[in-house]
Amino acid sequence: VIGEQRSHNRAIKSAVKTYTDKAEELISGKEPEPAKEAVQKASVALDKAAQKGVIHPNNAARHKSRLMKKLNVAFPST
Repeated sequence: VIGEQRSHNRAIKSAVKTYTDKAEELISGKEPEPAKEAVQKASVALDKAAQKGVIHPNNAARHKSRLMKKLNVAFPST
């Protein structure tokens, strides 16, 4: 049986993955504004997960860095 805390942490991780996947999907699109907003939401979700101890802070930083790098490669002038 999954404990209450474990299921809560899994829900947070799932939400982080959803935000991250959505951001990557929008980055591969052609419009920079929705992609920027999605990356911002993903960054907030990663920071909150790290702050709550669900993921390691370095893990959050690494994912945020990779997202920003993809965004800047896709839309260099924005």
